[in-house]
Amino acid sequence: MLILVACETSGTVRDAFAAQGHDAWSCDILPADTPTTKHIQADVRDVLTMKEWDMLIAHPPCTRLCNSGVRWLSAAPAGRSLADMWAELDDGAELFRAMMDADIPLIAVENPVMHRHAKERIWGDGWEKLSQNDGTFTRTSVQPYEFAASEDAEDNITKRTCLWLKGLPALTPTSCLKRETARADIHLASPSPDRWKLRSKFHIGIAKAMAAQWGDAKENQL
Repeated sequence: MLILVACETSGTVRDAFAAQGHDAWSCDILPADTPTTKHIQADVRDVLTMKEWDMLIAHPPCTRLCNSGVRWLSAAPAGRSLADMWAELDDGAELFRAMMDADIPLIAVENPVMHRHAKERIWGDGWEKLSQNDGTFTRTSVQPYEFAASEDAEDNITKRTCLWLKGLPALTPTSCLKRETARADIHLASPSPDRWKLRSKFHIGIAKAMAAQWGDAKENQL
């Protein structure tokens, strides 16, 4: 399949699909973390129509959409204004909706749990119901530890990850690990300039499960 992994600089998901023999590309407004010929540095909205993609896996920025950041909509952080926060929310919701509206047959859009203001902007009227299942997309959720290789693995952590899926089945966990043994690395991360990147990191276990379980999705549609 020809696969676009949007809003990814790490290559984690791109490389997992490439290892299965797919023609996978990453795309972001930032350069790739490591040199590669399979990364497009551009606004993903311009890339969506660049090729006839078979699958889109998107990780749109969640800073203003997720529950953990809703407090900034009522009390902006130092040096920022409330107008900035709400404008960034509007931009984030618009990008998220653009991923869901892409003319691509197989789509997975990833994000943490959203607050109501984000849901209202993405789904409009009826957001409470449509943000679960809008007739085209169905929301599921996974945890990194459900796909971790061992208790010591970097992804044996808790971080509820929601996936809005079109034409793709829900992922089946590949690990027998339980929440009781999972770490809270994301929740306990100390403030730092790179904290946003740590919190947005997508983990290898889930990426490998996507490649293994969705690799024949195009054939199953035919």
